[in-house]
Amino acid sequence: MIETIIDDVDFGPLALLPGTWRGEKGMDIAPEEDGSKKENPFSEEIVFEIVGDVTNAGKQTLGVVRYHQKVYHKKDGQQFHDQLGYWVWDPAAGTVMFTLTIPRAVSLVAGGDFDIGSMDDDAVSITVESEEGGDWGVAQSPFMRDNAKTTGFKINLEVDGDKMSYSQTTFLDIYGRKFDHTDNSTLVKV
Repeated sequence: MIETIIDDVDFGPLALLPGTWRGEKGMDIAPEEDGSKKENPFSEEIVFEIVGDVTNAGKQTLGVVRYHQKVYHKKDGQQFHDQLGYWVWDPAAGTVMFTLTIPRAVSLVAGGDFDIGSMDDDAVSITVESEEGGDWGVAQSPFMRDNAKTTGFKINLEVDGDKMSYSQTTFLDIYGRKFDHTDNSTLVKV
């Protein structure tokens, strides 16, 4: 079983995240205005740092990990995505929460239940999501709401030792139609 306690804080399934992770095998599938899909191979770095415990209203104690993700085009090495946020574990409720903020004036909160008994020796699989009208939400500028509205989000993150992979979908209403913007990547801890 994975040791989930770090500095007297229960991080549950997030205990494997802290550190620097790099990947060269990412693929971004983004919408084009003409209705086609654009495939963008990418490399990336995600740095996870322990925040510690956070207490809400004296009733809820959370294990919190902050992250910063930078994504680069494989073709020219130029950065095209920057993302900040938190992974949060609520041991009392068995809930994992995820936040993200991107510099397009979009932020969201996603969540999902997690069975701590499902953790392996050095592997974990976490899925969180946010859907329009659900318990978790999206905040976005009027411009983004009117031109590239995020209506939902889902990510599955898998960590197995020093290897991490994720598959995520951002559900968009863009260019007058619905589009599932997907990103998939595999990273290693450095």
